[in-house]
Amino acid sequence: MQLNQASWPEVEAYLKKSKGIIIPIGSVEQHGPNGLLGTDAICPEVIAKEAGDEAGFLVGPTFSVGSAQHHLGFTGSITLRPTTMIAALNDWIDSLHRHGFKRIFFLNGHGGNITTIDAAFVESYAAWSLDGEACPYKLKQTSWWMFDEVAQVCKELFPEGDGSHATASEVAVTYYAYPEAVKDVVMTPKTAPEGRFTDAADYRKKFPDGRIGSDPSQATPEKGKRIVEVAKKALIREVEAYFAS
Repeated sequence: MQLNQASWPEVEAYLKKSKGIIIPIGSVEQHGPNGLLGTDAICPEVIAKEAGDEAGFLVGPTFSVGSAQHHLGFTGSITLRPTTMIAALNDWIDSLHRHGFKRIFFLNGHGGNITTIDAAFVESYAAWSLDGEACPYKLKQTSWWMFDEVAQVCKELFPEGDGSHATASEVAVTYYAYPEAVKDVVMTPKTAPEGRFTDAADYRKKFPDGRIGSDPSQATPEKGKRIVEVAKKALIREVEAYFAS
């Protein structure tokens, strides 16, 4: 069930059965020469949708722009300052709590979001602590690639060149979601170098085509479908346990 496609009476009826909701959260940033700018939002969105459709969970709108300042050297990338993102996340959390949600599960698609999401959670809990009240809801985040079985299938599909940014696995998931967007691009070197970075200028200098450690030319819709099937099952298991806690 998609919040964006439900009426308010339908959401009210859902809350009589469950107090839990999944929020896909990602980023709009470059993903190399053949990766979509929306990759980090598309991946959790498609996985959450398929899990919600199968298991009956409510899936909220995607929080699609995240913390991606280091990608601003590449055209089309958009970022929020960490303080802005924390404030926006707390507005989302407060809105959902007002309606009666007590288990809010953020399915993340961007590694650069993790620390900011955690900070937003601390900010949310702190308001209750400072008021001397027990917080009536719980917040959780998991990145889709962190499920053990997902990591295993990605390693099986891409034993070499999955990398750490513009990965073959995430590009494959987006190609499964949008097969019309598949791009055939020759990349040099075939597998990008690994390394660390600071700001946008440093990133662009060290990784001129945007990739880090990856060869996303290996990505296909068929491989993406397999990853989504595994991730969907893992997410259902994780969310069922969390909503029941």
